[in-house]
Amino acid sequence: MSEYRDYMVRATAADNQIRAFAVTSRNLVEQARGYHNTSPVITAALGRLLTGGVMMGCMMKGEDDLLTLQIKCAGPAKGMAVTADSRGNVKGYPQVADVMLPPNAQGKLDVGGALGLGILSVIKDMGLKEPYVGQVELKTSEIAEDLTYYFATSEQIPSAVGLGVLMNRDNTVKQAGGFIIQLMPYTDEKVISALEKKVAQVTSVTDLLEQGMTPESLLEKLLGEFGVEITEKVPVQYECNCSKERVTRAIASIGKKDIQEMVDAGESIEVNCQFCDKHYIFTPQELQELLREKK
Repeated sequence: MSEYRDYMVRATAADNQIRAFAVTSRNLVEQARGYHNTSPVITAALGRLLTGGVMMGCMMKGEDDLLTLQIKCAGPAKGMAVTADSRGNVKGYPQVADVMLPPNAQGKLDVGGALGLGILSVIKDMGLKEPYVGQVELKTSEIAEDLTYYFATSEQIPSAVGLGVLMNRDNTVKQAGGFIIQLMPYTDEKVISALEKKVAQVTSVTDLLEQGMTPESLLEKLLGEFGVEITEKVPVQYECNCSKERVTRAIASIGKKDIQEMVDAGESIEVNCQFCDKHYIFTPQELQELLREKK
């Protein structure tokens, strides 16, 4: 796939007043592009959401905790969703894979134009009766700023989020990665203003990755003066856990009448996974067997 594996680092700085995450995600974004055959602007949008999602997933504590980032929007992309766990696995899909738009005023892929106005939902399933759901309006629809706004309003955590995806001329992914820097409630004002200046100097995550920066050196650049300490390094990957068994359970959950209609039609049905585009075929005999088990 490439000369390096995707991975994320977790760090603290300024005597634990700052916590930070940085990730390189080129392989997993390229894998998503391959599965969904996305246009460059959708690759960039979904890639940013996957990159943010995999870091946010790793913020969760429980082994089985799941995080979903869902965007519903009025632009031609219509929406996209990403699901991540706390172990560095992430997957996602776009509603419309082939949106084509001219570059924006900065000459970059127009992710904001593809999404337009909309809502970002952050759903955390931590094994409680009800999942936690936080919702915010998209502020710029460029995703990094929208996640920054989500953290500030829904979780009351002042944060800086940087996300980037850079494409090759052949529309494969050249670079992808990002960072999330968060201030703890007791952070010193001096630290806050120094950090704001530092973050403002970062014009583009992908420029830094193009210069050969790793997640570690990215955080060193942003937080070096605050005494940054890397506490963990985690491999991250695009991982879809679909299987014939899971799809069978999903079919079994629909009504007997509907399954009977499929059996009566006498033709095999095909179920496609939204996340990895695998095809699962069920013959009338298999559907009949399912019906028997339901009785």
